[in-house]
Amino acid sequence: MSDMQFRSIAELQEELGRSLRRLRLSRNLDQRTVAEKGGMTRGALQNLEGGHGSSVQTLLRTLKALNYLEGIEMLAPEPTVNPLYLLRSGKPPQRVRRSRSTGK
Repeated sequence: MSDMQFRSIAELQEELGRSLRRLRLSRNLDQRTVAEKGGMTRGALQNLEGGHGSSVQTLLRTLKALNYLEGIEMLAPEPTVNPLYLLRSGKPPQRVRRSRSTGK
């Protein structure tokens, strides 16, 4: 299990900010350029990179400005069905619904 599981939200924000900063620098871009490309203020980008709380919109604008939209897919990957599970169960998993009470 990853040690990320045991980190606080503040620590995770800081780690995300550091990762985005490294990505920006690896593309040889300064904060002003990324902020302009993303349609946000430089301060918003600084807050995101510094781990000081930010919005999802700022994160998405940053990923788009860095041409790294696959980062979104990594955050919320498409769920897949395990083929071994299908072999064992014989049918694909279905959505579980709550039973309706008749209210009597």
